[in-house]
Amino acid sequence: MARFDRYMLAQCLQLFGFFALVLVLVFWVNQAVGLFDRLIADGQTALVFLEFTALTLPNIIRTILPIAAFAAVLYVSNRMSSESELTVMQATGYSAKRMARPIAYFGIVAGLMMAILMHVLVPISQERLALRTQEVSANVTSRLLREGVFTHPGTGSTLYLRDITENGELLDVFLADLVPGQSDEIFTAERAFLVKTEDGPRLVMIDGQSQILDPDSQNLFVTVFSDFVVDIGALVDDDTVRQPRLRELLTPELMSPDQALLDLTSKTRGDIAEEFHSRIAQSIFPLVAALVGFAVLMSAGFTRLGIWKQIIAALGVLVVLVSVESVMAERIIINPDNWPLAYVPTVLGLIVAWIGLTWADRNRRLPASGASA
Repeated sequence: MARFDRYMLAQCLQLFGFFALVLVLVFWVNQAVGLFDRLIADGQTALVFLEFTALTLPNIIRTILPIAAFAAVLYVSNRMSSESELTVMQATGYSAKRMARPIAYFGIVAGLMMAILMHVLVPISQERLALRTQEVSANVTSRLLREGVFTHPGTGSTLYLRDITENGELLDVFLADLVPGQSDEIFTAERAFLVKTEDGPRLVMIDGQSQILDPDSQNLFVTVFSDFVVDIGALVDDDTVRQPRLRELLTPELMSPDQALLDLTSKTRGDIAEEFHSRIAQSIFPLVAALVGFAVLMSAGFTRLGIWKQIIAALGVLVVLVSVESVMAERIIINPDNWPLAYVPTVLGLIVAWIGLTWADRNRRLPASGASA
């Protein structure tokens, strides 16, 4: 690798790491605020919050990695152009296509990172996140023990408690089970304890009363009790059955889907084909974004007026490629035989990059073969 290639590649990698870190922090803070409120409000610990945060990072990095690669190439190209470094290299005989070689190396490195994320880290993390989310949702204690809030653990059931002591004692408890077509039951107690048993959680209520309304006779039966046990687990909706999302599946599973996979995910063959080929296409996209950004900027040639118009044009090209990707995805979902359309944005991006580099070489005077680095 020539010294110029190593120099430009190092510059791109450094700026890529900086932009990736900044963008990840911005996206992470945006998601962490809502995640923190939801988990802490449900009675989860800070360790659970950190675990959920770590599991969401691969998907966040997958989103910002092409943007960071594109921004790094724009920044490095703009700086080297403003400092006449690219002009000097062109004067020595380097063509725009030759100077794009380190950009291609950089895009390949970013593409490998993207491939690892798309095919390994994101599916594993998303599956683990879905399982942990289900476990947290099934945690009756975290769903029920919320002071001063009316919670609804299941359909037709309502629970309220005024306070929780340091010993885990529940004070001033109200529990209602109002299911249409069945007897309406309301329980109140001065104190209560939530006890875990082999058959599920039980709510032990002390010093209270029960009110049961017979729907047929409309008679109300009131009973005062010193202690009473309620099967609180029966009031909680059972949501243990979960359908895996396509993003949770590894790429080899999507390569040749059978009917069992279609039934398990409740997806069509078009959905699976779109997910499979989009993973491959998105793994190549950082390379395309890097080359497009460099080619559009190089097409400006030498100018003392700045290249902000080219920067805006490069951003516009990237937006168009993303829009085309969304349109092609819809076509693949409708008909899985249209899977080659998933690579249309990649091909268009490479064509734009080639045209931009060719246009940048239109006024070259020195042949590349006679130049030395």
